[in-house]
Amino acid sequence: MSEIDTLKKGIKQLSPGELADFRAWFMEFDAAEWDRQIDMDSKAGKFDVLAQKAIEEYRAGKTKAI
Repeated sequence: MSEIDTLKKGIKQLSPGELADFRAWFMEFDAAEWDRQIDMDSKAGKFDVLAQKAIEEYRAGKTKAI
């Protein structure tokens, strides 16, 4: 049995309260991981092309206020 299968089996056995606690913990964990990945990608310059394009479109008057 893979580690994922073991986790799935364990999660299915949680009480409703434990499942709610796990869900809240996982949402925080997942959001922190997402933020960490975005930060790493940003520092690696992976968004530079998109940022430059947005600046160029703004300067060219191709944007509108929201």
